Amino acid sequence: MSEPKFSDSLGWTAEAKEKLKNIPFFVRTQAKARIEQLARQAKQDVITADLVEKARLEFGQ
Repeated sequence: MSEPKFSDSLGWTAEAKEKLKNIPFFVRTQAKARIEQLARQAKQDVITADLVEKARLEFGQ
């Protein structure tokens, strides 16, 4: 099982990457894309654990 590739334009904190690993693998790529979309909408250059958590709540996980 391969890990999703991380965008060059957005940074991910170590904590955010760890939280992403907790998302089930079969939706992880979609979740990662949505998290990056949320970051861009919020005009954030770095994806934090808080943003991953916000997306997780949005997905209802």
